[in-house]
Amino acid sequence: MNYIFKTPRGIQVERHQRAIDFRQGIAFIIDELDHRRGMILSSGVEEPNRYTRWDIGFIDPPIEAVACDRRLRLEALNRRGQELLSILKTLVFSRGDSDLIEESPFHLLLEVKKGETGFAEEERSRQPTVFSPLRHIIEEFAGLEDRFLGFYGAFGYDLIFQFDPIEYHQDRSSKSKDLHLYLPDQIYVVDRRKEIAIQYDYLFSTDQITVKHEDRSPFRPLSRRLASGHSSSPQPLLSDFTDEEFAAVVEETRKYMLVGDIFEIVLHRKFSVDFGGSPSMLYRRLHELNPSPYEFVCQFGDEQLVGTSPEMFVRTERDRVESCPISGTVRRGANPMEDADKIKALYNSEKDEVELTMCTDVDRNDKSRICLPGTVRLLSRRLIERYAGLFHTVDHVEGKLREGLSGIDALLSHMWAVTLTGAPKRRAVQLIEKLEREARGWYGGAVGALLFNGDVNTGITIRTVHLEGKLAHYRVGATLVYDSKGQEEEAETRTKSTAFFNVLTQLGSLEMSVSAAKVGHPSMATSKQGAGLRIILIDYEDSFVHTLADYFRQTGAHVTTYRHTKALEDLIHLAPNLIVHSPGPGRPVDFSVPHAIRYFAGHHIPQFGICLGLQGTVEAFGGELSVFAEPRHGKAWQVWHSGSDMFDGVPSPCRVGAYHSLYAIREKLPGCLEVLAENEGGVVMAVRHRELPIKAVQFHPESILSMEGSVGHRIVTNVVSTLQKQVSKGSEMVNDHW
Repeated sequence: MNYIFKTPRGIQVERHQRAIDFRQGIAFIIDELDHRRGMILSSGVEEPNRYTRWDIGFIDPPIEAVACDRRLRLEALNRRGQELLSILKTLVFSRGDSDLIEESPFHLLLEVKKGETGFAEEERSRQPTVFSPLRHIIEEFAGLEDRFLGFYGAFGYDLIFQFDPIEYHQDRSSKSKDLHLYLPDQIYVVDRRKEIAIQYDYLFSTDQITVKHEDRSPFRPLSRRLASGHSSSPQPLLSDFTDEEFAAVVEETRKYMLVGDIFEIVLHRKFSVDFGGSPSMLYRRLHELNPSPYEFVCQFGDEQLVGTSPEMFVRTERDRVESCPISGTVRRGANPMEDADKIKALYNSEKDEVELTMCTDVDRNDKSRICLPGTVRLLSRRLIERYAGLFHTVDHVEGKLREGLSGIDALLSHMWAVTLTGAPKRRAVQLIEKLEREARGWYGGAVGALLFNGDVNTGITIRTVHLEGKLAHYRVGATLVYDSKGQEEEAETRTKSTAFFNVLTQLGSLEMSVSAAKVGHPSMATSKQGAGLRIILIDYEDSFVHTLADYFRQTGAHVTTYRHTKALEDLIHLAPNLIVHSPGPGRPVDFSVPHAIRYFAGHHIPQFGICLGLQGTVEAFGGELSVFAEPRHGKAWQVWHSGSDMFDGVPSPCRVGAYHSLYAIREKLPGCLEVLAENEGGVVMAVRHRELPIKAVQFHPESILSMEGSVGHRIVTNVVSTLQKQVSKGSEMVNDHW
């Protein structure tokens, strides 16, 4: 299906489209971007009313736009671009707000004039900036019914100073760029929801000029050296701040907050490492580890941006403008139960709620500058979004643009996201310029598109690797309020860098991951502490016995489960190295647990009891039980322990799961039993016999409530490991050894 559109000045755009194989998609572009200019933009997540899964990509674009300060250079990159540049030239100077500095058949260099002072704040986004020539081009195509043709690229942090100038403190390189965009004339689009893929080709023409050349070969091809593979040896990670320095500057900001200069500020640090890999390699690993709504590769020739950003900057569609401020971060746990606790802690964190509240209030203010009165609305509050290694809380805000304003006005009015600057925004930006070690470059800006139909779609340039020569840079910030603590915020920068550290470690470019080690259970898949051991688990009609058996099997032991009705003599004949007494309902005497414990003790067989097993151990040697006023079912205890070998590597206190109504009366505990652990109320949580090889715990190691820090796994592993050592020695199992 073809489509033709003609602008008021007689510029004609003819669009041709054809279907391509959805199964193959446009993955080939990722590899081509190792040595050809272009971009790929992708959404790796589906979030109702916010994000859908799609891919957009192009290579060998005809036109490039690069800005530094108030100068904008438009350059033709191939023969088609040379003709297209002649068509666009008449548009960039149409309003008289730019001067021509330099011109050739292949480029235009222009400088945007400074605007008048004394304008109303509502008109700030209409003042001349390097966006003005781009705005003039886009406005010429008003009414275009096309969702993909436009400028694509990256917008640098320093663009904010054209919107609202401040005094510089950091040095800027003469080669620094504030904006780098492409105008492609062949665009590939994949809609993963509809499972379709389309190639769009655009032909520009006027009465005098037609972009008729089919040759898209670039005038200046890129070298293939970027696809050289990963580093030959791991490299150390460098940072512009030491941990102590970053923590100290966090504390310094609190002084400004104390006197009311700022309420909130986002400071960042930069990590760098030698990296000889390709952008495609890096992108695929980041995508695999950290699917995000704004994934991208920007191949600019002299540098590359590879990112998986979680945060929308500004998105406009016709007169609707929206954004999704993110603030509040917590590291993910080792499993879903720990994740649930992390989410609960994040959601209950007053500090994180305050941070997001400030961010959203400033974001609403940015919209109120350009939107119709009463149209700025909060759509969602403190949603939880999940990414590699961490959780975020997110708000969703929308508004309706005033008549005569466009997506570019929305982009300018929001510069830059309060989640990357602070509040009050202008004062925070001034302080950032003073306190940070160097200019931010691309960090904190945006990546995305200014479309010819007037729409804008951009994501914030965070979670982004900047490849420059043989170096990979990764910048990460922390949102600071008065309650912030230096060490905690420094640690947060590392938490947010998890995906970057992990990718570089996998690719062999980093000596070791410097992020905090993710806590998991102690390598159950590979640790074989129980290899060769025979364990019999007696089932006292419990609901969790097979989970418990699985925990023991993960140590490499051979585990067999029998109901409590199995004759004890038959179990002895199986020559077990360990008897495990399961939890169960009722009282121990209902299943003759005390009798079984005494019986196996008489045969010098080591035993380990859980819940009912502990209660049976207490009664077996003359102790007594009592009943809680309210049962403790499916709830957690905090447990303090004495540091015995059963609790080796287990923090004290630790969180464990409980399913019991009975408990051992401490005052009537037999003298032969030693208390190894107790809960917050002093209730006995673990014991061992002083002379016999018997241990027991009152809680459930196999419960999901015992997953935090892999407490349950560690206890089971410790029991088996200690047993294995003694079996290997052939020594008799007594208290000193077990």
